[in-house]
Amino acid sequence: MRAVLGSIRDGRGFDVLLVLLPVLFLLLFSLFPLVYTGIMSLQEVDLFNIATLDRPFVGLDNYRRIAADPLAVPVIINTALFVSLSVVFQLLGGFSLALFFAQGFPGAGLMRGLFLAGWIMPALVVGAIWKWLLSGDTGVVNYVLVSLGLIDERIFWLSDPAYALYAVIIANVWLGIPFNMLMLSVGLAAIPRDIYEAAELDGAGSLRRFVGITLPLMRAPLAAVSSLGIIFTLQQFDLVAALTQGGPSNASNVAQYWSWQLSFQVYDISAGSSVAAVMVVFVVFVAALYTWSTRHEQAA
Repeated sequence: MRAVLGSIRDGRGFDVLLVLLPVLFLLLFSLFPLVYTGIMSLQEVDLFNIATLDRPFVGLDNYRRIAADPLAVPVIINTALFVSLSVVFQLLGGFSLALFFAQGFPGAGLMRGLFLAGWIMPALVVGAIWKWLLSGDTGVVNYVLVSLGLIDERIFWLSDPAYALYAVIIANVWLGIPFNMLMLSVGLAAIPRDIYEAAELDGAGSLRRFVGITLPLMRAPLAAVSSLGIIFTLQQFDLVAALTQGGPSNASNVAQYWSWQLSFQVYDISAGSSVAAVMVVFVVFVAALYTWSTRHEQAA
């Protein structure tokens, strides 16, 4: 032990320490909770035995129970809509802003910073802001839509089952666009300017340069941002909790919130762990698919 400390003091082995500490952090705070959740999903866990290790092993019975639950299909549909619409519109909004700020006009840096200010706010704060904006009685969104003649009467975004899920999606899209903009701006900055100049000399217009140069060279950043968007959206619990709590009548209930409800409202910890384990498997699948596609593209 003294030899190890001595090697770190004089600089030898310091790089190993820098790698070892994050690895230990990930093992303790990431890998262990995932493994523990997976174990609980295979056991019968309730409030009476959660503090002990005396838990009956039930195999896949918990997964069969959640699959047979009448709420499973609506939650799956809601989750699919929540993830797909959020990722698509975050990507479109972020890419549009990244292209806009890539023009390099005066004040672009300041405006980009203002957009990023929204991204660094906690999701609960964002949820509180959007709860006020989407209020059926005094919300700014209704006031603007009525003033523009787009709607005839107020919409109760958070209490109407037809709109509740879309209200959460709108807030999540707003929260995610700055991150997409930032990541895609880095990708755009990496494209050599001389390629555009050569294409312009050849007579290629703006649309042709975008389709023929920007999109092909941005394929990898777009795939990366899309994968991260799926993962981040599947982790988005705070907005649902702040805006709708999965209601009304489970109209905006999604998998991550359902897992919390099962575990901490119904106290069916086994079922909640099973839902969480399924989500982890899906996230790992998305990450593995992205890694495979990236390696396949580099090999080609």
